[in-house]
Amino acid sequence: MANYALDTPQAVEAGLTVNDLVRVLRRRRNVGLIILGACFLLALLYCITATKRYAAVALVQVQKEGATPIDLTDLGAPAAGLGADAAATSINLETQTQILQSDTLALAVIRDLNLEATPDFKSHWNPISAVIGLFTPSGKPDPQGASLEDSPARRTRAIHKFEKNLTVKVLTGTRLLQVSYADPDPKLSAAVVNKLVQSLTDFSFESKTASSSEASDFLQSQLADLRKQSEEDQAKLAALQKGTDMFSLGTDSNGHEQLYSSVLDKLQQSTAALSAANQNRIVKEAVYKAVRTGNAELISELSGTAGAAGGAPVANSLVLIQNLRLQQSTLQQQIADGELKYGTAYPRMAELHAQLDHVNTALNDEIARVATRAKNDYDIAVSNENQIRVENEANHRAADALKDKAVDYTIQRDEANQSRTLYEDLLKKLKETGVLKGLKGGDLSIVDPARVPAAPSKPDTLLVLAGSIAVGLLFAFGGMLIAEGLDRSIHTTSQIEQMGLPLIGILPEYGNGQPAIEGMRGLRTLAAPRSAYSEAVRSIRSSLVTVGVAQHRVIVVTSANAHEGKSVTARNLAVSVAQQGKRVVLVDADFRSTADAGPEFTAKEGLSTLLAGPPVAPTLLQVPKQPNLFILPGGATPPNPAELLSSPRMNLLIDELKQQFELVLIDSPPVLPVVDAAILSAMADSTVLVAHQGVTEEASLARAYQILASRAKPDSIAVVLNGVSTNSDLYHSYFGKTTANYYQEDAHETA
Repeated sequence: MANYALDTPQAVEAGLTVNDLVRVLRRRRNVGLIILGACFLLALLYCITATKRYAAVALVQVQKEGATPIDLTDLGAPAAGLGADAAATSINLETQTQILQSDTLALAVIRDLNLEATPDFKSHWNPISAVIGLFTPSGKPDPQGASLEDSPARRTRAIHKFEKNLTVKVLTGTRLLQVSYADPDPKLSAAVVNKLVQSLTDFSFESKTASSSEASDFLQSQLADLRKQSEEDQAKLAALQKGTDMFSLGTDSNGHEQLYSSVLDKLQQSTAALSAANQNRIVKEAVYKAVRTGNAELISELSGTAGAAGGAPVANSLVLIQNLRLQQSTLQQQIADGELKYGTAYPRMAELHAQLDHVNTALNDEIARVATRAKNDYDIAVSNENQIRVENEANHRAADALKDKAVDYTIQRDEANQSRTLYEDLLKKLKETGVLKGLKGGDLSIVDPARVPAAPSKPDTLLVLAGSIAVGLLFAFGGMLIAEGLDRSIHTTSQIEQMGLPLIGILPEYGNGQPAIEGMRGLRTLAAPRSAYSEAVRSIRSSLVTVGVAQHRVIVVTSANAHEGKSVTARNLAVSVAQQGKRVVLVDADFRSTADAGPEFTAKEGLSTLLAGPPVAPTLLQVPKQPNLFILPGGATPPNPAELLSSPRMNLLIDELKQQFELVLIDSPPVLPVVDAAILSAMADSTVLVAHQGVTEEASLARAYQILASRAKPDSIAVVLNGVSTNSDLYHSYFGKTTANYYQEDAHETA
């Protein structure tokens, strides 16, 4: 048996690209359009049925607010900076906003305008609220005949309804508050806003009046206490001043009080003297220790330092030592140079040695004298330092005894000054302006009162419809992705290639609304030979059948499940091969399905009778206008189709047909429901597995291929993708974008 080898591509991993996403959106555009249309229709229905609400708007200006009801900024409080002023303004605006939204003002407006009697405040049954109420505990019922304030449930409902329709916001960059209220009655909405703003103004004025009155009474009561306290502080200050030996010398240029104390003055002088004596003793001690070493070079370096310490004899001796040291160094250098030049016996060398001995003797004598003088200076400095220290300690004890009294005096002086200043400034303020002038005016003013609106503000039809389109697009995008993810059917050739299955071609959708199977008369390859479908069949024919091959071939056409286009594909393929001039026989081996088979395939005698009855020559039907194409009908449905197809007589029949025809094309039952296709594929040279785009699932196609590969050679099985739309990306990518314009069909032919 000849074998038609098919190239089997390897499975490849492909990532999702932008083009893939675009193709998914195009493929699922119907799902997206349905979701988008549903969202738009719901929004339109809402706009038609929703209650029309009219929003009245008022503008209220909030003036700059002081820190207290009475202006006390000139009593010594620091002026606020720009940052503090901006923060205070923001807090004030937020405060007024919260007051406008408070329950107190809401209840006042509801009560004064009797809003509970309006239809908008009537209770309506809500299914969501009813369901939530089943799972939430209910409180005690409201008392019969109680007021709104004393009815918790009724009050809560009314406030919630009022707050739902109320909007208060601060206009950015201004001191303006925008207050709006929406209600089905336009006049009532304006009345609510004006009443609410008036309630805020009254509340603010009453709060200011009460606060100012309390502050005035408090300040008046405090004036007498401040005066008495100031007098007592001044008396205590005078008494403390007498016992502290401290005297006031007035104030300096900065306004600070200058005080004088003889004890502190003595302490300051003795401390300065002790510091000077300490420094003098340190210098004298350093000179004494340096001289005591007897090092002439070290002593000569003290010249200029000891003189600053004060001892004139020691300073003179140090200068003399420095000069003698210089002479000594000069003579030593001359002796060294002479000995090197003239030798030690030169007469001049003896003279220089004598001069050096004389300088050494004078230097040693002077060092001894300066040591004695430095010792005397050091002893005198130590004695003087001790004497001054004793005096300084006595002054410290006297100052320590005065310290506590001075602290008490300073504290009392500050308290007396503060109480006197506060009393005098407050008294001056009250005398100049009076308490009533300190009352601030109202800090709220109405810029625009609420007026009856001319048109409803809710629902905003354009906004709702635009929002529905935006939401619909979002949901549509998600719905298309979900639909793509849930759909496991085959839509692209890449799915087949990734499964590792050989694909030999695709077939476009079969006709425009005409039946898929109507016998042999309505086949596209006969009725429209120049159509895109016919060209696609020829492309598959070229992959399966080679022109000029003498050996007969047997091809089985099947599918994974029923209604995937296998019979249509087999019949059109048979016509296409016959149009090449080859003798072709189309064998109907699908005993189980005869619906819409056409008159050529419904004969009582056929394949089943040949296999089940006595051996006779098969009766073949010739297709009209196709002298090379013959049909072997399936015949009556046998009770055991699989056994008949696997019998030796089936093999003999195929061998007999191969002797008469160049191509034996077998229309087989689907693979997954029955085993017939697998039996026939083992007898065939090639097997065509037809898949329908959007119908055949990946798992079904893979399972069908595995079943066929278990009986036939895997490389003899090919896949054809059927039912591809000519407007799809798959069709354009497979055949090219200009394919639809390329085909020149007759006027009576349809794509």
